[in-house]
Amino acid sequence: MSSWGGVNDGRPRFGPSDLLLPGLVDDVALNCLALASRSDYTSLSCINTKFNGIIKSGCLYGLRKQMGIVEHWVYLLCDPRGWEVFDSVRKKWMTLPRMPCDECFNHADKESLAVGSELLVFGREFLDFAIWKYSLICHSWVKCQGMNRPRCLFGSSSLGSISVVAGGTDKHGNVLQSAELYDSSSGTWEMLPSMHTPRRLCSGFFMDGKFYVIGGMLNPAVPLTCGEEYDLQTKKWRKIEDMYPFANGASQAPPLVAVVDNQLYAIEHSTNMVKKYDKVKKTWDVLGRLPVRADLANGWGLAFKACGEELLVVGGQRGPEGEGIVLNSWCPKSGVNNGTLDWKVLGVKEHVGVFVYNCAVMGC
Repeated sequence: MSSWGGVNDGRPRFGPSDLLLPGLVDDVALNCLALASRSDYTSLSCINTKFNGIIKSGCLYGLRKQMGIVEHWVYLLCDPRGWEVFDSVRKKWMTLPRMPCDECFNHADKESLAVGSELLVFGREFLDFAIWKYSLICHSWVKCQGMNRPRCLFGSSSLGSISVVAGGTDKHGNVLQSAELYDSSSGTWEMLPSMHTPRRLCSGFFMDGKFYVIGGMLNPAVPLTCGEEYDLQTKKWRKIEDMYPFANGASQAPPLVAVVDNQLYAIEHSTNMVKKYDKVKKTWDVLGRLPVRADLANGWGLAFKACGEELLVVGGQRGPEGEGIVLNSWCPKSGVNNGTLDWKVLGVKEHVGVFVYNCAVMGC
């Protein structure tokens, strides 16, 4: 459809004498712009007012989704001074604007989650829990609407424009069995049915369109090996016994898990091994060793994420030039060679310490 008549589908429109790209109607021009790397958006917005409006409208992200174009960026907090971003396609590092939070939130423990084109950071301010949201479209931080049951130490994961958080601890130390769904398109939270078992220090993930939560602690003395599955269609939880037999203690990190191509992988940090979950046999198979050690700090300070079709391990290393963070990736489709995983270095960030406080991967 031409740019000055016909169906209104929400895209910016220009008259015949005011085309985005000379010789092309704006529908075709927008498709061309959607093919550009996200790293180029800042430069494109400086061309003129029209390009700036296109970038700030966010319509290109909707077009990219329709066209099946995805770039994965890794968001890292390795230094209280601020967040760093790694473009895994261009192998380029960028720095986010400083979050305008108070010092209590800045230095408190935090949890992070990428959903849609937003990065959510959960933490605690002086009086209560708080959530800050970074918008990829606006390139700025704003305070996000709080959960109905504010919490920390929960399990969470995202699927497209929604995310689910489950379990955790409230500000009084009560272990929760409630769960909530966040819709990034409306910026609102919705209560979900409660799980069968309260748990904290747990982990969440989506697999085959369903949300799962595994591991964690019922209380400081009782670790949990069971998992729970939430069906978004039936709105019901199903308990799965012994889904995560590597029970984590109160001093250990939550389960380090990631899903690639609807296949669940986990790190057993006591042995530094990567394992794969057999959904049919409900058992875990050993694949190979990590490129970094996870046992030194009981799994803390290390990130294990899905990055497109690859598994991503982000951890610190000390070398002759000082401390730094290394991003290693392995593609499960490449297989296992004699018990060895072919890890490749995606990127290195020097002089930021060796501890990964938070990590989230955003694909859009």
